[in-house]
Amino acid sequence: MLVQNKVVIVTGAASPRGIGKATARALAEQGAKVVIVDLQLGAAQDAAADLGEGHLGLRCDVTDKASCDAAVHATIARYGQIDGLINNAGITQPIRTLDIGAVNFDAVVDVNLRGTLYMSQAVLPQMKEQKRGSIVCMSSVSAQRGGGIFGGPHYSAAKAGVLGLAKAMAREFGGDRIRVNAITPGLIQTDITGDKLTPEMRADIIKGIPLGRLGDAGDVANACLFLVSDLSSYLTGITLDVNGGMLIH
Repeated sequence: MLVQNKVVIVTGAASPRGIGKATARALAEQGAKVVIVDLQLGAAQDAAADLGEGHLGLRCDVTDKASCDAAVHATIARYGQIDGLINNAGITQPIRTLDIGAVNFDAVVDVNLRGTLYMSQAVLPQMKEQKRGSIVCMSSVSAQRGGGIFGGPHYSAAKAGVLGLAKAMAREFGGDRIRVNAITPGLIQTDITGDKLTPEMRADIIKGIPLGRLGDAGDVANACLFLVSDLSSYLTGITLDVNGGMLIH
């Protein structure tokens, strides 16, 4: 068991075919107590129940600092510790540069970047007290290659910000034995992308992927599991590409 008795919070993990839910499942299968936080309490509780006994579902809006703090306090009250945080919650919008308005920009940056900061701020005091912890920040290949398939430039900018934030936190909190790393998934088949890919688009995209397939949520989940586990105990400040070779740099 790679994460036996570890307590790990996964944000945005209620969607049935999402990366967050797959990550929560992988963690639970390896012995972790998983706290699923999502905007809808019922969905979070159902997702936690799907994992079996001993897990927790909480409502949390990652763009609201007080909501993040409340979720962390509830986790500590239940388990007495927090060993990992997967900053998975995110949204995207397929809007071009000249069409991005203030509302669009704020929505995408708030969830993807501000949410990563707020949840990290919420768990860091407990991790500092414990002198251990692992935070995983979900970025995107679009931050590296300058745009993705479904995300606009503001999404790329937000996810690039996540990379910078993760590296800065890794440097700041390494002395407290808190590791902070980022993952950059390529095109992953989830509820968000599933209905938007035509067979022609899928075939064209796969031509540019050396491993010859699109990613599955489980591919990213296994990367999260690795970074939370002690197998990665000497890794901090890294960016782990999970893209099948779509971007090699």
